[in-house]
Amino acid sequence: QQLCAPPLTAPSLPVPRLPAMSSALLTRQPAVGPSPLLRARRATRRSTATGVRSAASDVAKSKNGEGEKASAATPAAVSKPRVAVVGAGWGGFGAAKALCEAGCEVVLLDGIGDPTGATPSLTPTGKPFEYGTRGFWKDYPNIEAMLREVGVREEDVFSDFTASSFFSPFGLEATAPVFGNSEYLQLPSPLGQVFATFDNFKRLPLADRASMAGLLYAMLDLGRDDATFRAYDRMTAHDLFLRMGLSKRLVDDFIRPTLLVGLFKPPEELSAAVTMELLYYYALAHQDSFDVRWISRGTVQSALVRPLAESLVSKHGLTVLGGCRVGEVTVDTASGRATGLTYVTSAGGAAETHELRDLDAVVLALGAKGMRGVVAASPALARAAPELSRAASLGGIDVVTTRIWLDRYVEVENPANVLSRFEGLRGAGGTFFMLDQLHKDHQEELWGGEEPQGSVLACDFYNGGAVACLCDADIISLLLDELLPAAVPGFKGAKAVDSHVVRCPGAVTWFSPGSFESRPPLETTISNVVCAGDWVRMGDREHGAKGLCQERAYVCGLEAGNSLMRRGGVTRSAGGGG
Repeated sequence: QQLCAPPLTAPSLPVPRLPAMSSALLTRQPAVGPSPLLRARRATRRSTATGVRSAASDVAKSKNGEGEKASAATPAAVSKPRVAVVGAGWGGFGAAKALCEAGCEVVLLDGIGDPTGATPSLTPTGKPFEYGTRGFWKDYPNIEAMLREVGVREEDVFSDFTASSFFSPFGLEATAPVFGNSEYLQLPSPLGQVFATFDNFKRLPLADRASMAGLLYAMLDLGRDDATFRAYDRMTAHDLFLRMGLSKRLVDDFIRPTLLVGLFKPPEELSAAVTMELLYYYALAHQDSFDVRWISRGTVQSALVRPLAESLVSKHGLTVLGGCRVGEVTVDTASGRATGLTYVTSAGGAAETHELRDLDAVVLALGAKGMRGVVAASPALARAAPELSRAASLGGIDVVTTRIWLDRYVEVENPANVLSRFEGLRGAGGTFFMLDQLHKDHQEELWGGEEPQGSVLACDFYNGGAVACLCDADIISLLLDELLPAAVPGFKGAKAVDSHVVRCPGAVTWFSPGSFESRPPLETTISNVVCAGDWVRMGDREHGAKGLCQERAYVCGLEAGNSLMRRGGVTRSAGGGG
């Protein structure tokens, strides 16, 4: 979901690096290890751990009910709270982890064939493909703690922290350095950012950059109280910039393209509150807040999610059902609790409906598009939890993601790059990543085992509905013949040996003005239904990470599991300790 949220250098009060910034998180506990609420003794596991499999072959509950009878005949299974987690992104896996460690029997469902990363996503020609390129910022302590817990060394999966370049039709506009680099004097925020980027803006005059100081008041005012925050949410980011005196050139030349690849919409279509939150978290909290690194081998799913999934399956018997679309979440009118759900598989092209019954809780780890599908199919859920109906009404942002294999290597200064103000973008935000630089020690894997011939690029368009109207060949031509050579002349004449284009309509959360009230809450009015994801309102469990953020989604998943324990949505399994 998130790509490269570029640096916005703006004034802020000096902020010391406090532990709470990096771990206000696992229900206010340190980043390493589960919350005390989840530190229960494990109930007896199944004699055979349940593996990852296609939902089409699952027998948890088919139409004839045989799976349910088998479960009922097993005393150990009856004693464990049974929870369905819908959606296998970071939020879903965070919730699954928390609930598994609390002794629950967890079923994780997702529409992707194998959401664990064990089965690679390949193009029709057998080359690896990933939907978007996601960065990992300095303040991602909980994901880092999880990786240590499952035995993954950061140096084996992440690149070094890298600089990012911003290109316009006029050439290189700016470079975001690695702020934590030893060559930069470490100063209180925002002084450190100002000094580190003093020579990095190639065309934007100092007077225009200085107008960013107008956001200082808004930064201080935003968190004054809940009513103030909601007032900022109803305002567009563009209106806020005008009120605070930011120069037109600063907004047009730098902030607009930054937001197009950070929150994936222009400032006139974004909530001022979420924009300011993102600006603070990624650029102003500390001097090195924007320092970002990338996956250096494989994909996010194969390098990070797979070890977590394998650990949960082997240690806690997690069941992962891929290739299924969840339909109705059933709610018992007498108790007011969710009791089951249906899901559809399409193995061999024939749709088949399955059912999970006798659930103790449900976690909805979905984006707006997925939430819309579930709520629309669940009349009792929509009636009992109107806040979910409001969430389902929110819009999403179209994304076009591509990968291109070239016939030659092209020298580009930095692996992460942003394209802005090009007519060919058609209103989208554009990015391109030099995967051959990021995966420099694993070139053959990028080529699907073939002999490497040249650079491999991941190019993405956010707010890309207009680009999506083009055919695949025209999208690749737009990149290779127009956009990329205009940014880096070395791309002139380069040919695509292979390419792949995927359109993802409504795939990314849109933080539109006034949307805060409609975003789903962590805890719904149904005591055993909770929500997880980076767009979820977490209330007094709020985490420091904001916006489209993998860390926030993961922590929200952990909190969703904790919430079910706190509220009595599920009870600990037999034998579970305090």
